[in-house]
Amino acid sequence: MPDAVELTKAIKRAALDAVDASKPVQVCFGKVTSTSPLKILVEQKLPLGEGQLVLCRNVTNYVTTVSILSEYGWATQNRSGGSGDPAFASHNHDIVISKKKITVHNGLVVGDEVLLVRQQGGQKYIVVDRIG
Repeated sequence: MPDAVELTKAIKRAALDAVDASKPVQVCFGKVTSTSPLKILVEQKLPLGEGQLVLCRNVTNYVTTVSILSEYGWATQNRSGGSGDPAFASHNHDIVISKKKITVHNGLVVGDEVLLVRQQGGQKYIVVDRIG
């Protein structure tokens, strides 16, 4: 019977080795160590460079279109011309309801802790989002 036990152990080892060799998707954590060029240290041991990273929109600067609605209190800032002339007295203007483009500054900075997903095969890491 010992031969059957050893055979079972060998089959289990082979199955585990096959899974490890295929490197299925894995979630891991990293820390940004540089932004130009981008470098992330994964789990305090594996440095990754730009060529190995795929960035989600959550971790990049991007331009998007928003609707600006004056009924939500969007107005110009209350500023004066500072000259003392009444024509330049402090005042506000409602912003006309419209669509405007804005830049969302979401780029990574040194020290950011990030959540990564390693693609199958282990060649690329997707930077999903910041942690915390």
